[in-house]
Amino acid sequence: MRMINFAKRNFKELIRDPLSLVFEIVLPLFLLFIFQQFDIPADNYRLENFTPSIILFGFSFITLFSATLISKDRTSSFLIRLGTSPMKSSDYILGYIISLIPIVLIQNILFFLTAIIMGLEFSISIISTILVSIIISIFFISLGILIGSLVSEKGTGGLGSIIVQLVCFTSGMYFPKEVIGGVFEVICKSLPFEACLNIIQGTLHNDFSNLTLIHIIVFLIYFIAVILLSIIVFKKRMVSDNK
Repeated sequence: MRMINFAKRNFKELIRDPLSLVFEIVLPLFLLFIFQQFDIPADNYRLENFTPSIILFGFSFITLFSATLISKDRTSSFLIRLGTSPMKSSDYILGYIISLIPIVLIQNILFFLTAIIMGLEFSISIISTILVSIIISIFFISLGILIGSLVSEKGTGGLGSIIVQLVCFTSGMYFPKEVIGGVFEVICKSLPFEACLNIIQGTLHNDFSNLTLIHIIVFLIYFIAVILLSIIVFKKRMVSDNK
């Protein structure tokens, strides 16, 4: 019950900043719309491929959003006051994650509604894609919690921007890694963002031919590591901030 109440409090804090919410949803929608107007002759920019890319792009802002929330709570000493409660670190992390899931859900529904209006054919796989993307969003939320636990509110903007750029250029959103190759291709394979995009696209198309075992292993390693690190670092920060 304490975790649910904590999640409700976090959600109220999030919707108190409607400008950030609008920016987080409107910017990806704008990119989805504007790139379709260019009629770029590349598979990456086809509506059925670029929509999953926009979903992943939106998740990078979720990371920034969650990082900002954590750092604000640390700055306002809210977490110091909560340090006296019997809640565990995992309860806090789950409370933050649960509070952001409704925003992720609204975000994805709006993305797909816009894509359908623009010509994407509706299928039951869209619902499956939304459900799968929620699982992937937990990774991005946890990454934001980790960043917010490590740096101050001023530092979250810089690190959040780096995540946004990494998602854009290493996931295959704009171009496949093979176009550049070399060290860049190795970096893309070493990061989880290409795997995330391939999972979302594969679910939408019911075709996982581009999803390799390496993709799955890389994603699972990052997924588990980031969640565990976020819990550990968050706990240590609560202890140090209470001193």
